[in-house]
Amino acid sequence: RYDYKEMLHNSTFCLVPRGRRLGSFRFLEALQQAACVPVMLSNGWELPFSEIIDWNTAAVIGDERLLLQIPTTVRSIHQDRILSLRQQTQFLWEAYFSSVEKIVLTTLEIIQDRVLEHSSRSPLMWNSHPGGLFVLPQYSGFLGDFPFYYATLGIKPYPKFTAVIHAVSPLVSQSQPILKLLLAVAKSQYCAQILVLWNCDKPLPAKHRWPATSVPVIVIEGENKVMSSRFLPYETVVTDAVLSLDEDTVLSTTEVDFAFTVWQSFPERIVGYPARSHFWDSNKERWGYTSKWTNDYSMVLTGAAIYHRYYHYLYTKFIPTSLKNMVDQLANCEDILMNFLVSAVTKLPPIKVTQKKQYKETMMGQSSRASRWADPDHFAQRQTCMNKFASWFGGMPLVHSQMRLDPVLFKDQVSILRKKYRDIERL
Repeated sequence: RYDYKEMLHNSTFCLVPRGRRLGSFRFLEALQQAACVPVMLSNGWELPFSEIIDWNTAAVIGDERLLLQIPTTVRSIHQDRILSLRQQTQFLWEAYFSSVEKIVLTTLEIIQDRVLEHSSRSPLMWNSHPGGLFVLPQYSGFLGDFPFYYATLGIKPYPKFTAVIHAVSPLVSQSQPILKLLLAVAKSQYCAQILVLWNCDKPLPAKHRWPATSVPVIVIEGENKVMSSRFLPYETVVTDAVLSLDEDTVLSTTEVDFAFTVWQSFPERIVGYPARSHFWDSNKERWGYTSKWTNDYSMVLTGAAIYHRYYHYLYTKFIPTSLKNMVDQLANCEDILMNFLVSAVTKLPPIKVTQKKQYKETMMGQSSRASRWADPDHFAQRQTCMNKFASWFGGMPLVHSQMRLDPVLFKDQVSILRKKYRDIERL
């Protein structure tokens, strides 16, 4: 008469009575079925991962000897508390129980925290978003070093950024876009330093070839000259924010300032200019990639984007070698993989600032970087990457958005003197 899964899906509370053995499969069923709060009726049963998970924030612990009191108990729980319980059940399910791989990884991480107790995760890391698997204690034992806890701790990110410019073309002319970009970024009031990652096959240019700037410019050779080296956790980067740039990106100082100002309010996300989107191709039954100019997007490319430096560490340590090797062999898709990672961690879309429609269209037609974007195989490769990445992540983590943040009074009919970012409108 009743569909069991539909009943669970429509229930606020799900009874979890004692099982035949040490646990009951109904417990995981309750977590899985649309935030149904498990009501535990098994005295003495040790809940899974109770060493690190505070189950009082996600489940109602009842006494099986007082079964008839359970209806009164659950009816007395306030709606705000119910919402909190349901949200926590979904977080815990997604973070630690939604796949065999996550269950195994959680087990191994708990063992590691036992062995390396001095660098173990705090209870807050395990019991709050994004969870212990995405918060690596090897990076830092201080919660304030992770962008996810700024709001909880009431702190703000360091008010400067480090620009990382990915260079793949030899320096042959003083009119090359990379030099104009370097000067524009260096003039930003928020720029602490500029790191030029030299991934070109030619030798490093002499110091006098680089323009004089008011901020330090550090040129280093990329490790093995591969694409993934742009996301290595370089010790040179000491600011919270990283401004990732391609060598041929065209940005003004005003655009850089505005993007960083926006990022300071969303430090856990990618904030930037060039946006792309994904879609499900029902005919081919696979994920597709599109660069069509629409209001909808799910990726902000790292050719002109700001994000927290922790994502460099997470990209290097969390992403499997097989995916990074694929990126390096294709010399493509590193920006897509970074977007997959950040969306998988935050469950949020990136943030696009201003229109900046002509991102690659304005670039030099003769540079090696630009020619790669014109390669017909480039688009097909990115389609393939989308599906490879989605397969490894166990689904599509990217989130669609239509939000775009423009400067206040950007197109209003008011005096130019009233506008904070006056130069953007002139582009």
